[in-house]
Amino acid sequence: MRKLIMWNVISLDGCFEGEVPWDLAFHELVWGKELEDFSHEQLRTADMLVFGENTYKGMAAYWSKVEGESPEGKTATRMNAIRKIVCSPTMDRADWNNTTLLRDAVAEIPTLKQEGDGNMLVFGSGILSESLMRAHLFDEYRLVIAPVFLGKGRRLFTNELEYQRLKLLESCPLSSGGVILRYAPVS
Repeated sequence: MRKLIMWNVISLDGCFEGEVPWDLAFHELVWGKELEDFSHEQLRTADMLVFGENTYKGMAAYWSKVEGESPEGKTATRMNAIRKIVCSPTMDRADWNNTTLLRDAVAEIPTLKQEGDGNMLVFGSGILSESLMRAHLFDEYRLVIAPVFLGKGRRLFTNELEYQRLKLLESCPLSSGGVILRYAPVS
């Protein structure tokens, strides 16, 4: 059975995005070889990427254009080849290679979890992630905490979430000052 895993970089005050869409400059505070290696390893364990509409559009626009033998080019090769799901009740089509469109993520993702044994990674996708959290569909939360207070921005964990206990699976400090945290829900 696949595990559904959230993957996000957030500020210490809980923002995954700044005040405007795609304001992710604070990610540079934690990026380095350690996080790059971790990112590549988790991408190798995945057989599916899951996106909300906005994240899908941004990721497709970027990764579909990257080529070459550089580390970024090799990541792009994997990103373009891996099976992708875009969850959107409004999109008519999804053109990024190997992408399937889902209308109702909460209803359809449990079936997808049963159909394989690789990880399903949800990148960013705040609206989708909130729906999946409320439905208790995540098997693991992987967060990188960036050492910064944004003050203003889009929060990943909103007041709409209900109480849920988590257990720490791993914490890994980065030389950048960030920390990778892995949590699993407690049943």
